[in-house]
Amino acid sequence: MVTIATWLAGLIAIGIILIGIRFLLQPVASAAGYGVPVSMNAYLTVKGVRDITAGLVVLPALVTGNQHMLGWLILASVFAPLGDMVVVLRNGGPRAVAFFVHGLTAAVMVGVAAILILV
Repeated sequence: MVTIATWLAGLIAIGIILIGIRFLLQPVASAAGYGVPVSMNAYLTVKGVRDITAGLVVLPALVTGNQHMLGWLILASVFAPLGDMVVVLRNGGPRAVAFFVHGLTAAVMVGVAAILILV
């Protein structure tokens, strides 16, 4: 089970890095997918850099095989998708995006973190 959680942690890291890269390359389209369309490219660039950083932070623990630390880093990172969910909801974005993109991401991250920390 820990091996599956480790692979999922890696996929989470790669996924958020790819989302960050998309925000850098296609900021307006990415904002629409985020759930709160805006046209402020500077803000969206910051969002892209934040996402890339969030993905990179877990890579040292992933590469060194420190699964316990990897779990704690994933758990600490859950604040980002939960915050994103709140931002979408507070700004009139689609509830489906808030819950099924951001909320589900947070839930998967909590599950993966729990396995890595407790096993």
